[in-house]
Amino acid sequence: MDVTQAAEYPLDPFPHYEQMRAAAPVFQDGQSGSWHVFRYDDVQRVLSEHATFSSRMGGENPSGSGQLFASSLITADPPRHRQLRSLVTQAFTPKAVDALAPRIADLTDELLEGIAARGSGDLIKELAYPLPVIVISELMGIPAEDRERFKQWSDVIVSQTRTGPASDGQDATASEMVEYFLALIDQRRSRPGRDLISSLLSAEIDGQKLTVPELLGFCSLLLVAGNETTTNLIGNAVLCLSESPGSLERVLKEPALLPQTLEEVLRFRSPVQSMYRVTVAETILGDQRIPAGAPVVAWIGSANRDGQQFERPAEFDIDRNPNRHLAFGHGIHFCLGAPLARLEARIALEALLARLPGLSLAHEAQLERMESTIVYGLRALPVRWQPA
Repeated sequence: MDVTQAAEYPLDPFPHYEQMRAAAPVFQDGQSGSWHVFRYDDVQRVLSEHATFSSRMGGENPSGSGQLFASSLITADPPRHRQLRSLVTQAFTPKAVDALAPRIADLTDELLEGIAARGSGDLIKELAYPLPVIVISELMGIPAEDRERFKQWSDVIVSQTRTGPASDGQDATASEMVEYFLALIDQRRSRPGRDLISSLLSAEIDGQKLTVPELLGFCSLLLVAGNETTTNLIGNAVLCLSESPGSLERVLKEPALLPQTLEEVLRFRSPVQSMYRVTVAETILGDQRIPAGAPVVAWIGSANRDGQQFERPAEFDIDRNPNRHLAFGHGIHFCLGAPLARLEARIALEALLARLPGLSLAHEAQLERMESTIVYGLRALPVRWQPA
């Protein structure tokens, strides 16, 4: 990893956010023309005021990964957003998600079974990476042999930051995904199964079936959001607990603290650091006048460390209450998969603490952040424990 790359994706971006909140909380980048927003109140407004800050993306003829998401939930505004969201809400209700708990627990045990006797390993590779991929693949009816490809695509998509043109590799990945999902949609048309894609194919809004771009949008969104966020939530949780003296021991003694611990991980090292919007009309944000049609980047990772909203924001505190973090967004685009991400992370952490006693970061661990300004996660997480 070269020095410029390390500087571009710092493991500790939080001092930079703090400087920006103080000196330039609403800032225009002269090079890209994008506006960057760093304070909690402004970020919350950008995320929730959809009449001013639209989620539209990629213009009229999107290319590359823009083509994948152009007609998806994440890039839709009302009223279409509400219609599309109502179709998948059923798959992610607390009841539907809780029904997945036994399967998630079994998968976690299987993955840990293979490494418990070893005493050391890379937790991202062994657990945080495969678990969410298997869960979302099974939900979508993706054959087991395609999972590896599935994950590689997801990594390429999130490594891209939309402030510059997509690379050839990203465009090739997008084309490959489009081809794959189109074939899968075709297959489910003739042979429906009991999976999410089959359900979406049979769904109707006002007597109309979903368009093919809308189906592609759902597939792409489920693929990326369904595994990247959870992989990074699990990895970030282990990192936060390892770095915070006494926290691991406390959670081990009192497993009931796990849900609130995860909320603090979501605030402290948000798996999604930024979200994009476009202004529909001219608006004032902070003390800046932003014209219509301007790209806006809302820095969730910065909002969640804003001292105006959180006491001792740079401290990891599992007793923090209230904890109104924006890690899953806010308003109509609040993350649909939040209950699933929370459930998977809780089950994974419970199992890690139970199955890998003495869990700690490996002494020689050289932590590197994955290449993305949008998501925050580790490329690898070398850990040790007492072998079974």
